[in-house]
Amino acid sequence: MTTGTTRRRASIIHGYGASPEDHWFGWLAEQLDADGIPTTIPALPDPQDPDPAQWAEAVRADLGALDENSTVVAHSLGCLTVLRCLRSLPGPWHLGTLVLVSGFVDPLPALPELNSHIGDGCDVEGLTNHIGRLTIMRSDADPYVPPGHTDRLAGLLGISAEVVPGAGHFLASDGVTSLHEVLEAIVS
Repeated sequence: MTTGTTRRRASIIHGYGASPEDHWFGWLAEQLDADGIPTTIPALPDPQDPDPAQWAEAVRADLGALDENSTVVAHSLGCLTVLRCLRSLPGPWHLGTLVLVSGFVDPLPALPELNSHIGDGCDVEGLTNHIGRLTIMRSDADPYVPPGHTDRLAGLLGISAEVVPGAGHFLASDGVTSLHEVLEAIVS
């Protein structure tokens, strides 16, 4: 007799100008792996000059079929990419946990070179009906994503953003090489 248990799994999606080895991504993957949650961090194509279609294809390929045992963590521009991927999923689907760090759906004044990528953002209406647990985090001093942008996204998704004081844009250069708040949002 076999049990029909499905293993939990996680994906960490990086943002603009980043790679899987940057910031807190590897630390989080190690922690999740140690907790028995196999974790992938796909390298999105051309992170210095991201193409929305190529990023969406890479994220879709990494996420595969989502279910209540799936966790997705995204940072910055990776959040918009994940939201667009979720929006494009056909038929009924369910995602166990979604954590968005410095997420946004509006153009960023500090990064006008991303305006064509961001475009009109993403219609997030109804997405929360498919997500078991949703957490959105921001810093109180993000130089790239204004706090109001992340708060607006959180409001569109019907929650409030959690604030991590002094974390900047959650980059290694901001001193963020581990992010216990994200780990807690997943395993607690």
